[in-house]
Formats: sequence, structure tokens, C-alpha cells
Amino acid sequence: MRFLLAIISVLCLQICVHSQDDYCFGKDTERPQTRHFTSKTAYQIIKGTNMEKEYLVPGCKATKIWILHRHGTRLPTVSTIKAAPRLEILRDEIVKNYRVRRTKPDTNALCLEDLTLLSMWKWNASITIDQEQFLTAQGYEDLKGTAKTYQRLYDDVLNKNYNNSHYKFRHTDTQRTTESFKAFVEGLFGVNNTVQPDPIPEEDLLLRPYDYCESWKAHDYSGINSESYKFKHSAVWNKTIEEISKRLGFQYPLESSDVELMWDMCRYEQAWQVDRISAWCAVLTSEQVTILEYEDDMKYYYKLGYGYEENTRLNCRAAQDMLTHLNSETTPNVVAYFAHTSGVQTLLAALGIAKDNTPLTAANYNKSDYKWRTSNLDPFASNFIAVKYECNDNMPDKAIFFLNQNAVEFDWCDGSLCDWPEVLKQYQLLYTADCSNFYCAGASAVSIVTSLSLLLFCTSIILRLMY
Repeated sequence: MRFLLAIISVLCLQICVHSQDDYCFGKDTERPQTRHFTSKTAYQIIKGTNMEKEYLVPGCKATKIWILHRHGTRLPTVSTIKAAPRLEILRDEIVKNYRVRRTKPDTNALCLEDLTLLSMWKWNASITIDQEQFLTAQGYEDLKGTAKTYQRLYDDVLNKNYNNSHYKFRHTDTQRTTESFKAFVEGLFGVNNTVQPDPIPEEDLLLRPYDYCESWKAHDYSGINSESYKFKHSAVWNKTIEEISKRLGFQYPLESSDVELMWDMCRYEQAWQVDRISAWCAVLTSEQVTILEYEDDMKYYYKLGYGYEENTRLNCRAAQDMLTHLNSETTPNVVAYFAHTSGVQTLLAALGIAKDNTPLTAANYNKSDYKWRTSNLDPFASNFIAVKYECNDNMPDKAIFFLNQNAVEFDWCDGSLCDWPEVLKQYQLLYTADCSNFYCAGASAVSIVTSLSLLLFCTSIILRLMY
């Protein structure tokens, strides 16, 4: 009898352990991993919630606003659209692993709800390459929402009566930023507004400076010598791929590209429909997501952040435009630009925001202790808002900077509330720079060569005249 009770106890313990190990995404009401989807994180999941407590400044009144807004949630790139049908093959293999081959793992398996959801998943074949990176319906709502939020808080500056001398708008030459602009102004002024953005210049050095910097384009941030490459060939990464593969019933490790495709689809679908569950998010545990997140963050750190010194100068024009606008006493009162990840992240680097004391490398992975976390910095529809306040005579003017509806804190001012003279002092180099030479190492070299060529040409003419 004692022996039988002992066996029953062991079996009950095993069942308990297995039930604790088997994570079920479909039943998780919190789903914390959805806050760690890097630049494909849904804005509605990550946006700040305390702005209403941070925007009021006693004795001061907001008078100027400057906005750099990333486009909202979009469709995938051409490469992802072309690769997406492979997920149907992987789906069938995973279901077969569980139901036919019986290679379901003993612990940490997909729960029945998640497996059922995955078995019913289909790629939306109506998403074709001619629609690549188009703004989605959710993306449109993202931008309408931010406009309404900021207008509610700053109704004196973001007033509902459009005046082209009070407002200045501009976007890049893409469908997703054009539609994001339209959504934002609809949020401010309604459907039947007559807002016209500034024309897009042939060379958009303000919103797309990276297109015109050869040294930046030549920088290898993901090649064989990069930290991203090293991390994707590390024991941590390989173990993660093996664990994901085992969880899905495979007896061999999947290709990294397959796992990354699953993660991409998870992130896109979760951002497209925030209130629904993506079947592909169910295949990844929270711990596995942190590994994928770190690799992506590290890639951005070297592509657009502090990992490459030129990134801190690349967005000189946007930073200077912001400072000049806020310091001006003339109209417009509101400037709003609609651009891309590269613009937002290089602006943050220029302003010294989210700078880690220790560089992100393949060797120092830490799943939580780093600042350059693009999930927080640059989700879909990320936005950087600079607000200038005029204050009473006995107070200096103030400024607050918001990133995704969170006030940005600086160690050189009083938390998030900065004296305007201190802002100008802190960013004096950017404010006074000749951005045409400062923003790009190649630009400086070209400028020097051009100047020397002109000098030699002039010298040759003078010598000819003399002799």
C-alpha cells in the first residue's frame, strides 16, 4: 500500500512539474514578451501612461512643439513577404511532430490551445510585394491616436483650427509616412481637413540623411566581424535555437532564419491586431524572446546607435532644426515630421538618450540590464516630442522632451524638466554646427577635397596671369 501511494505521489509531482513548465501563450493574460519585440513592438503596448502627470509646469505655458514621428505599424518587407509561405510548411511539420511523429517534448511543450491556434494559421496571400511596407489600418489608428492625445494635453498649441503659419508638416517620400501624416492631421483637424505638407526636396537631408552619407552606408554593422554575427554564432544563441526547435518537436535544430521568420510573423501580427493573439508568438517563451531581442537591439546599436560614432552626428540637421525652432520667437508654433526608424534612433543618439556605460557586445549579454532597448525607444509609431514653455519673469523658460509619451530624464537638468538655457548649452555643438560637413565623415572629406581643388584652380589662374 505504501509503495502504491509512493508511486501515485511521484506521478502527481511529475504532473505538477510538467504543468508548471508548459507555458501557454493563449492563456497568459499579461504576455510580457510582447513588450520586447524591438522596433516591431506595438505602440499601444509600450506607450507611456504618466504623461498627464508630467506635462504641466507651474508658472509656465507651452508655446512651441517639435515632433519627429515614426510611421505606424506597417506590412513586411519584400524579403519577409516572399519567405512567409514557408511558415505554412513549418506549421504542418510542427503539427505533425505533435500529432503523428509523437516527438512532443516531455516538458515545456506547446499547450493544446497554442497548438490548435497554430494548426489553423494561414498566411494572408493578399499581402503581395507591391504592398511591401505599406501602412496598416492599425498603423493609421496609431497616428490618429497620438495626435488626439497630444492635442488634449496641449490644446493651446495644438489647436483644432488649422493655420499654415502656425503649423508645419513634412514627411518622407514613402507610402507609410505619407499615410501616417494624413492620419496624424486627421486626428488633429478631422477628416475634411485641407492640410498641405511642405514639399519633399530632391535630396531629403533633413529626414533621410543616411541616404547621402557614403561612409555610413559602407559601415558593416551585421557582417562577419560584427557583434551581431558573433552573438548569432555563440553558445547562448545556439542553445536558444535548439530549445525552440525541441519545443516544437523537431529532433534537430532549425535554421536560425526559420526561427527569425517565426519571430517576425509573431511581431507583425501582434502589432497589426493588438487585441488578438498571434499563433507564432506562442512558439516562443519569454526567455527565448529576450535572446532574440538582444540580438536585434545590438544590431540597431551598431547600425543607428552609440556603437558607431558617426551615428551621433548623422542626424545633425534634425537636432539643429528642433533647437532652432524651439528657440525662435516666430511662427510656426508646431513642427511635425514623419519619418523612419533610422531617423528616430539617430536623433536619440545625437541627444545622448539611452546611452549605456558599457557597449553592447556578444560577450556581455544581459537579459535586462541595458538602456538601448529599441522596444522602448522605437516601437512602431514611435515619437519624440520636444515642448518649449515660456515662464514667469522670475523663471527661465523650460523644456520637456517626451519619448513615446514618457518624459525623458537627463542627468544634466532637473530630471525631465530642463531650463531652456541649459538645453542650448548642452547641445551647443549641434546648435551651431555646419551640418553639411559635421553630419558625415565622407562629407567632410569631400568638402576638403573640393576646397583644395578650388584653391589649386585659383592658384593656377593667378600664376598664369603673373607669367
